[in-house]
Amino acid sequence: MNTLIFRTIAPFLTALMMLFSLFVLLRGHNEPGGGFIGGLIAASALAIYGIAYGVQAVRRAIWFHPMSIAGAGLMLSALSGMVSIFAGVPFMTALWIYPRIGQVEVPFATVTSFDIGVYLVVVGAITSIALALEERDED
Repeated sequence: MNTLIFRTIAPFLTALMMLFSLFVLLRGHNEPGGGFIGGLIAASALAIYGIAYGVQAVRRAIWFHPMSIAGAGLMLSALSGMVSIFAGVPFMTALWIYPRIGQVEVPFATVTSFDIGVYLVVVGAITSIALALEERDED
């Protein structure tokens, strides 16, 4: 399966899938999408890259250990819920802030940070599983 054509197209396909996963992530709760589906798409992109170039190339590309990525995502998701407790409302209640970036007011919700955390958990966990399976096949 590791043909020249596949190795040539894999980086472009991986980049396209990663961009699409971010689009699906940011699409969020109002329409189909969110952190889980976006994370699955990103993990699939990394798996394709791993099939084409090997496990070590993926590990160099993602910089961090996949389980560290999953742990950071779990912490971000938990902290997103804790913000509501400190605000005096029930756990996981959505809160909004409106920071100004230049002349533009950008709405940001705890829902978004929760989705980003879920995205990172799914990317880290599924990538870790995929890399472990690919390492086993290389031996």
